[in-house]
Amino acid sequence: MIDSHCHLNDDKLFFDLDGIIARAKAVGVDTFTVPGYDLASSIRAVEIAKANDNVYALVGIHPHDAITYSAEVEDILKNLLNNEKVVGIGEIGLDYHYDNSPREKQREVFIKQLELAKKANKPVVIHSREAFLETFEIIRDYGKGLKGVFHCFSGSADSAMRVIKELGFYISLGGPVTFKNAKQPLEVAETIPLELLLIETDSPYLTPHPFRGKQNEPAYLPYIADRIVGIRGESIIEMTIANTKKLFEI
Repeated sequence: MIDSHCHLNDDKLFFDLDGIIARAKAVGVDTFTVPGYDLASSIRAVEIAKANDNVYALVGIHPHDAITYSAEVEDILKNLLNNEKVVGIGEIGLDYHYDNSPREKQREVFIKQLELAKKANKPVVIHSREAFLETFEIIRDYGKGLKGVFHCFSGSADSAMRVIKELGFYISLGGPVTFKNAKQPLEVAETIPLELLLIETDSPYLTPHPFRGKQNEPAYLPYIADRIVGIRGESIIEMTIANTKKLFEI
């Protein structure tokens, strides 16, 4: 299996990196894509990818940290994109839940990074929280021709189908499909075409049942996969592997 979105660059995982990777491989999770969320984590993602086979990096500035974006930061991101283990830009987007950066700044930085992705010919990994329509419209208006994925999708099945049909993006599902009170994630898992599905842990966050309350890690990906298999009634492993490889060209 491929964990298409795991923060091995987060301090909670990074300081036990060898153990994290070993436990994941022991249960069949042998490939990882590691997104950045600020400049330091993007640099660390690249360092981890360079040092480990089957680990790939993404670089980008999360909407929480949009206020830190500058011409200097953009130049560093451009340089990082030249590394062969960097397979995309992310995670980028909009987050209107916490508003850690002003919304206008979030939108500005999101557009700049979409433009950067177009110039670099790289896919994008999208974070969208309580901002689906605006996220969708910005990609539609400024991201023409880009490939990408809405990571840990939290919207409705109808919204997921708009992403697929109108943007041609993938949908990635994580731990919330296993939650006992899950509704929308289950509808999304049941509805979307298998050829546009990715799976992820988003570790160390969103730990799946039955480990909620503990720190998440890629070794828990099979619990997410098994839940989706139970919903769909069909195998998803081979196709989600193929989808991830196709999106990130790995």
